[in-house]
Amino acid sequence: MSILLGVGIATTIVILYLGKKGWQALHSAVGITPGVLTYQDPNAPLSLPNLTWQQLTLNSQHLSVLSDHQLRQLQHIDNKVATYQRYQLDSQAQHRTPALTEQQFVLHKLLQLRLPEMLASHYHLAGVNGGAEATNNKRTEAEQLLQDALNNIDSRLDELLEQVDSQHLQDLRVMKKYIDSHNS
Repeated sequence: MSILLGVGIATTIVILYLGKKGWQALHSAVGITPGVLTYQDPNAPLSLPNLTWQQLTLNSQHLSVLSDHQLRQLQHIDNKVATYQRYQLDSQAQHRTPALTEQQFVLHKLLQLRLPEMLASHYHLAGVNGGAEATNNKRTEAEQLLQDALNNIDSRLDELLEQVDSQHLQDLRVMKKYIDSHNS
């Protein structure tokens, strides 16, 4: 009787131990820590030191004068560029080198050269001291021009990603047609 009781206790301890380890492994696999809950408000203003960039190389000093909306838009642009970059790397891994289109070239130049230049110019104009009417007009115009440029880059990225999706869909259609033609 005591042997059965000892085996039952040992089995219970082993089951509890394995259950706990499994529970921790599950949480670790999905990237959360049990017992620690941190809420991040998606509408909270962005903190410049906490921003990370996947693809864009931007001067943090130039970003310091941007509005929260513009910082969020820049992060959104960075995410789209990272998505496109993953597509390019996947194509290279499959030994496919798509021809560089004019749209891709212009967008690359906008992101790598012109965007940092625009941010530097905007920083200079936004950082100008003085309260003259002309200075305020220049700041307002600089803000609008930068916003227009960000919107333009964002829409160009949307078009490029749409082309990528369309190309993948077309590739699938061609493969389906090929498979269907060889089934008969």
